[in-house]
Amino acid sequence: MSILDRLFGTYEETLHEDWKNLSDEGQLNQIIKDSFEKGIVIFKHSTRCGTSAMAKHMLESAWDFGRDELDFYYLDIFAHRPISNLIAKKFKVVHHSPQIIIIKNGEAAYDTSHHNISIGNIRKAL
Repeated sequence: MSILDRLFGTYEETLHEDWKNLSDEGQLNQIIKDSFEKGIVIFKHSTRCGTSAMAKHMLESAWDFGRDELDFYYLDIFAHRPISNLIAKKFKVVHHSPQIIIIKNGEAAYDTSHHNISIGNIRKAL
């Protein structure tokens, strides 16, 4: 893909096989429900930010979670800004990008952003 495609939004992000694409506000109700069974991780990603791209790359390159351990959701904040805003409101977290939010028992149990995003920090938060 060209730099122009990335800048103007026609670039399609390649996702790790365990990411679930968060693209519908209705999914948030299911996330809350599922969070009573296991932890949910939401990764809010800016497709136009180098720091966000690096955080995504670092997560994916160190990925060591089993599929039954956690559910991982990927949110493109430019494509789905209303969902990003709803997450901030519903889970009472300040919006950042990139950002990791861990949902447990229907609430945000942990959130971090930028250079603090790592597999190790997710593991510590659990």
